[in-house]
Amino acid sequence: MVLRVTPTLAPPPVTDRPAPAPPRRRTRVLALPEARWALLATVTFLSALPLHLGGASGWTYGPLYAIAYAAGGWEPALEGLRALREKTLDVDLLMIVAALGAAAIGQVLDGALLIVIFATSGALEALATARTADSVRGLLDLAPDTATRVTTEGEESVPVDQLSVGDGLLIRPGERIGADGRVLDGTSEVDQASITGEPLPVVKGPGDEVFAGTLNGTGALRVRVERDPADSVIARIVTLVEEASRTKAPTQLFIEKVEQRYAVGVVAATLAVFAVPLAFGADLTGALLRAMTFMIVASPCAVVLATMPPLLSAIANAGRHGVLVKSAVVMERLGQVDAIAFDKTGTLTEGMPRVTDVRALAGSGLGERQVLELAAAAEHPSEHPLARAVVEAARACGLELATAEDFASAPGVGVTAVVDGRQVAVGTSRRLPAGAARAAVEELEASGRTAVLVEADGAPVGVLGLADRLRPDAATSVAALTALTGTAPVLLTGDNPRAATRTAAAVGIADVRARLLPQHKVGAVRELESAGRKVLLVGDGVNDAPALAAAHTGVAMGRAGSGLALETADAVIVRDELATVPAVIALSRRARRLVVQNLVVAGVCIAGLVAWDLAGTLPLPLGVAGHEGSTVLVGLNGLRLLRESAWRGGNSGEYGKAPRCHGAGPSAFGQDGRLADAGTRGGDDGDQKGEARQGDDGAPGARGVQEVAGDQ
Repeated sequence: MVLRVTPTLAPPPVTDRPAPAPPRRRTRVLALPEARWALLATVTFLSALPLHLGGASGWTYGPLYAIAYAAGGWEPALEGLRALREKTLDVDLLMIVAALGAAAIGQVLDGALLIVIFATSGALEALATARTADSVRGLLDLAPDTATRVTTEGEESVPVDQLSVGDGLLIRPGERIGADGRVLDGTSEVDQASITGEPLPVVKGPGDEVFAGTLNGTGALRVRVERDPADSVIARIVTLVEEASRTKAPTQLFIEKVEQRYAVGVVAATLAVFAVPLAFGADLTGALLRAMTFMIVASPCAVVLATMPPLLSAIANAGRHGVLVKSAVVMERLGQVDAIAFDKTGTLTEGMPRVTDVRALAGSGLGERQVLELAAAAEHPSEHPLARAVVEAARACGLELATAEDFASAPGVGVTAVVDGRQVAVGTSRRLPAGAARAAVEELEASGRTAVLVEADGAPVGVLGLADRLRPDAATSVAALTALTGTAPVLLTGDNPRAATRTAAAVGIADVRARLLPQHKVGAVRELESAGRKVLLVGDGVNDAPALAAAHTGVAMGRAGSGLALETADAVIVRDELATVPAVIALSRRARRLVVQNLVVAGVCIAGLVAWDLAGTLPLPLGVAGHEGSTVLVGLNGLRLLRESAWRGGNSGEYGKAPRCHGAGPSAFGQDGRLADAGTRGGDDGDQKGEARQGDDGAPGARGVQEVAGDQ
């Protein structure tokens, strides 16, 4: 029962919007020294390669290779030497030694290629780290640099870091709030989606709490500072993201331990293979050849390819189906999850209000068409999301809107305008006497809608119902995830318990945790993980970013997601299709099974070649052939996941199609006043923003369309 319209039918864009979002920080690639050194190494290597392969003199390509070795290898070599000073040996230094060893026996090209690949990998890692830091720093830009402080001597503009608890602030219309505090005077609607994830502005009056970085609407507020700016909610979000990003996953810690031991083992074994025969009288060339052969066959190329091709193939396959997985480590970890947590607004739901019901009151002399026409005409000048939903519903049904005159808006009350000579009011449904209007309002609110009263010339003529809409594949995705993990997902939301419970019931979730601020979501994730679960969190907003970072794996909604959530998450659902979540988890598990198969093949081949070299005489060409053959074998096995058949799920089917208006006439509305729906999912879809706009006692909101309904 949710109306969708095409962009051509959408209301004209509003150009006069206050307080645009701050510009996004973004580190340039070449601003990173790692990227500049990797670029130099790559350019010189590519310049030397054709000269080398073309048979040119070594004096022409040799200096270019030397530059590539130096540019790409000096930093890991330095880090490796520093590690040696701390009595540790890492793979960085081992890679440099392997490259120099290759050059020592005449394989200069192979060594240079190893250096270039290693340097490029380091540059990409540095870029990813810098971009995440950009997003965290950019979050701080949400808070203004200055605030208007009210003193006994008047008003003064001061930097927000000079504010103290107890200071009084004046927040003008369109300004961002400079500090966490409480409203002393004034009424306005505040967009606090960046903190709570609520999609609609919240009416704020005396006694209500406000947060730094949120955007004030059309009214002026006087606010008392109650929290030091350094301890504001927005600052705590930044701290939580940074702390969670520094926390290493158990898999990463295990890899670091293996890396250390493997590096030490290979170096020690290579030295032994060289020194022991030499000590018993073997010639230098033979001992060196055996040692270099050992280093080649013992190198972990096949082991590395055993892991990477399946994971990279899975990443490519997932990308074709609209899931951006940021690294092979993430793809591996996706298959390990055994608990799922969902945000609500913008994740399980679309995060956009839609008109679901139009009720014409008996005795008004108007039908549903005329009620919607009057309401949309009066709301047309408004910028409020609910107002735009009413206008979109009317336009989608082909209704012609009259020009509204004498438009006025009152925060917490509604809008008024003169339409075709009639005084039309659209907004709050409070203080209605008993009767048909009150009954219609109570019925809509009981089903979770936001009830909006439409009056003409002082008399109620109709009621509109608005609600957010569940994503069409939400319920089936939850069921699939329950089957994959063995437990039903958890719902973590900042909305009130009644709205959260209704949404959870609609999709099959029993564990509901509502009214959560960002730190509470982090606590819920850590509580699950302390019980031994590996949590995958799906979210979309800035308020989800700390929990996304704290979870074993974080997945962000691509279209609806905030910049910080997209940067913090490990994977992004590009087209916001929830059905791809169970599909990518299943794909990851298949990739992990292929990794195990490849490791067995690689381990057997390496062990056999090493034993041959140590127990007998393994010819270098045969050692290279065996080593490279096993490498190609495991690589081709991993590429199987590129096939279309490797993807399971991701097709949401035919359920949940968008509703449509069947023309501009009365047939656009059902007998009960609901907009006609072509899909199989009814309008009572569970996630009701109207309910979210109510107080805990279920009372109707303080504002219907133009402002916000009640205490969000």
